[in-house]
Amino acid sequence: MTEPSSAPRPTGPRPAWLTRNVKVLCGVSFLQDAASELLYPILPIFLTVVLGAPPAAVGAIEGVAEGAASITKVAAGRLADRFDRRPLIGAGYGLAAVGKLLIALATVWPLVLLARVTDRLGKGMRGAPRDALLVEGVPKGQRGRVFGLHRAADTAGAVVGPLVGLVLYEALDHRLRPLFWIAVIPAVASVALVAAVRDPRSRGPRSRKSADDPRSRKSANTPRFPKTADGTATKAVRTPWRSLPRPYWRVLGILLVFNLVNFPDALLLLRAHDLGLSTAGVVGAYAVYNLVYAALSYPAGALSDRLPRSLVFATGLFFFAIGYLGLGLIHSPWPVFVVLPLYGGFAACTDGVSKAWISTLVPDHQQGTAQGLFQGATGAAVLLAGVWAGLAWGTDGHLPLLISGGIALVLAGVLPVMARTRTAAL
Repeated sequence: MTEPSSAPRPTGPRPAWLTRNVKVLCGVSFLQDAASELLYPILPIFLTVVLGAPPAAVGAIEGVAEGAASITKVAAGRLADRFDRRPLIGAGYGLAAVGKLLIALATVWPLVLLARVTDRLGKGMRGAPRDALLVEGVPKGQRGRVFGLHRAADTAGAVVGPLVGLVLYEALDHRLRPLFWIAVIPAVASVALVAAVRDPRSRGPRSRKSADDPRSRKSANTPRFPKTADGTATKAVRTPWRSLPRPYWRVLGILLVFNLVNFPDALLLLRAHDLGLSTAGVVGAYAVYNLVYAALSYPAGALSDRLPRSLVFATGLFFFAIGYLGLGLIHSPWPVFVVLPLYGGFAACTDGVSKAWISTLVPDHQQGTAQGLFQGATGAAVLLAGVWAGLAWGTDGHLPLLISGGIALVLAGVLPVMARTRTAAL
């Protein structure tokens, strides 16, 4: 009898969706989010307690920042379909690092507004090019996994950041400002890692003859677009948004309606603090929320490759309703540690899933345009949500939380019905 071999079994080929860019961009997002989320949960407290900003200013700052980013997202998405994407990604992460530096220098709350706008402009500049590069060469049926893994890595940074911030907050005798300086370090490291990204459209080395050929220079420097049978540019070049498919617009409309009640998480953290949680408690609860978000992001993304993405998204809306209604109804601090983790299920089931959903509705040469318009339009909706929620916040914020949670609960029930009646579109 032949004895079994002790040689190690082959691990098998690498999954088709796990490209070099997916791995590198996961690392970039991990570092940047560790920096962002180190300061994000303490920012509302810093604004209201240290700088004396009113609660309405917290919602306005986040809303205006997201609104400013919206225009950049649309423009960056269009540029991502025409030129190399890596410079846009690097510049976006660079602006985010500058924004964190400005927060560290802030002595009045309007400077924090400038800092957050700078940070969000960076996010707007990098988002669509990065997401278009993430799905480069990835089959449509596996894009949920790509965005799910990316969101998991990104949110893992959002777990590490607050935990590091919490330890340093205690070690630094409850001083907030040094934490903002520390957050600059991983932000700068993320910018450096962008150098490892590879864009297939970047020009490689060319021979001297081809470099000196005017026709070659024109070909290398002119963006390539699909052409019709008669050799003219497609309509996507002349009218990039109007040429997007009808199912894309239907899905975008649904996502816009929801984001009009999806106000910035900074207000949720302010509500947690108002309920009686200490600064350390707010940071801890936020870290638990992000832990759930990170743990569920990849499973939710993979599930959306098997089930209708509208159904997975609707599940996320149900978790959103639990989070908002729960925060609006509770009157003591400790239930926050139950409600916020459940709210993490919302982010896991919607963030990456919505991007994967959008990516499957448009052709490859319109990925940047489609993602940019989607992210820009939903960012504008978040701007409006932040403004109205901040104005309606009152003394404890329960009213806007209950309004948003109730609307999300209705949408969670309606969306699967719409998916069954418009299967082709959704």
